[in-house]
Amino acid sequence: MEAIWPGSSSFSPGQTPFGLYDSDTDFSGSGASSVDRFANWAAKRLGYPIMAIELQDTQFYTCYEEAITEYSAQVNQFNIRENLLSLRGQATGSNVTHKRVTPNFADAIRVSEQYGTEAEVGGTIDFKSGSIDIASGSQTYDLNKLWSEVSESGASMEVRRVFYQESPAVQRYFDPYAGTGAGSYNMLDGFGWGAMTPAVQFMMMPIYADLLRMQAIEFNDQIRKSAHTFELRNNKIKIFPEPQKNYKLWFEYILKGDRDNPMQTQFSGSADVVSDFSNVPYDNMQFKFINDVGKQWIRKYGLALTKELLGMIRSKYGSIPVPNAETTLDGDALRSEAQTEKEFLITQLRENLEASSRKMMMEADSDEATRLQEKLQKVPLPIYIG
Repeated sequence: MEAIWPGSSSFSPGQTPFGLYDSDTDFSGSGASSVDRFANWAAKRLGYPIMAIELQDTQFYTCYEEAITEYSAQVNQFNIRENLLSLRGQATGSNVTHKRVTPNFADAIRVSEQYGTEAEVGGTIDFKSGSIDIASGSQTYDLNKLWSEVSESGASMEVRRVFYQESPAVQRYFDPYAGTGAGSYNMLDGFGWGAMTPAVQFMMMPIYADLLRMQAIEFNDQIRKSAHTFELRNNKIKIFPEPQKNYKLWFEYILKGDRDNPMQTQFSGSADVVSDFSNVPYDNMQFKFINDVGKQWIRKYGLALTKELLGMIRSKYGSIPVPNAETTLDGDALRSEAQTEKEFLITQLRENLEASSRKMMMEADSDEATRLQEKLQKVPLPIYIG
């Protein structure tokens, strides 16, 4: 094949290194953004037909494909930075290329769920229940040893709440409106409550008043005092006062492995989730969805790549001997120009992307609202004529 550009080309699928856009008609067709149109334009920008261009059509195709992927990579890197907080924890199988990502609090909520677990006001950790047999006269028990041997196969657990026995609130109920009488104690004994209150002869009072008073007693037991209490250290519980009978002691616990596992996800099975910059599901952009502004950037970057490639080819020999003299080639100059152009285009694109970031757009919107308010304040009020 002739190593000099012949003046035209005819693209067919399979002539690019990766074939990323071969099936895209905007790339492979005959439109203004097609790869053949680019090859023809780039060759003329390099000096054809006045100068011979030592490039083949496939080399123009290669540079054009690389320019598109570079544009896609720059835009996607910006989008990842903008949306990583909202996408982290989502399934990686959901491609978000060319899609709008709405900011959300998913990541912040996942963090707050961990606090919810510790505060026992929510969270994602299962609270489990277990029980041990309390023996009369024995105060100290190892909950982890007694329970994990039969339930959690030795898994490390943390006891979060103990449900110990205490006297019913009604036994300590005192009603200032209650009367007294000799039969009161016998009636209490008949209900199995013991003679714990001065009377059970009540005035005509709403039942909710009695319920509220008993709830207050139970709440007071939880935060201030209790007829029965315990001491819990390292999952070893000590009962106070010393048990006088045998009974079951129930408690709630969590598995430390559930709480401390840093690999928890909200998806079941082996589904992968977005964790960092490397696995956010952005693919190469589809060429047909890139607007004309983007395609013009791609043409210029593709031209810089072809100039760089041509410079490398011409740099193989610094000069060519001719009769009675030698000709110096411009390979080094072409490579230097190409590098400068590439850096300029990348910087320009990044600045434009940064100017359109969510933060900058919100600041611009705020500035516009402030200036509009200042303008409206200077508008004279209409004069009312009756």
